[in-house]
Amino acid sequence: MRTPYGAECPFYYEDYYRGRQTQACRLIERTPGGGVWKPYLCATCPIPGIVRANACPHLALEARVAKTWWGLREQVRVYAVCTLRLVEVPRPEIGCGECHLHRLPPSDQEDDAR
Repeated sequence: MRTPYGAECPFYYEDYYRGRQTQACRLIERTPGGGVWKPYLCATCPIPGIVRANACPHLALEARVAKTWWGLREQVRVYAVCTLRLVEVPRPEIGCGECHLHRLPPSDQEDDAR
């Protein structure tokens, strides 16, 4: 779904049907201790960019609302884990670097399906 700031995000939810005014970030909601989401956090959220850059099915994401180091603003902090290797992923846009090695090339997948 498209966020208030124009980016496509699979975790953003809104419902305006019949007078409802519901907006939510499902990723922050499902993260224990994720904090309180506000719509302006979507402006600088890294999640849409991560999802666009990395479509690995083994990448598990968590997001928390955190204050900046000077404490004046809030931002979304992302924690990523590779569920295949069970390691923390420091740069989720790229991934762990091992998952793509376990995939078969497209031509080999077609041969296995027959």
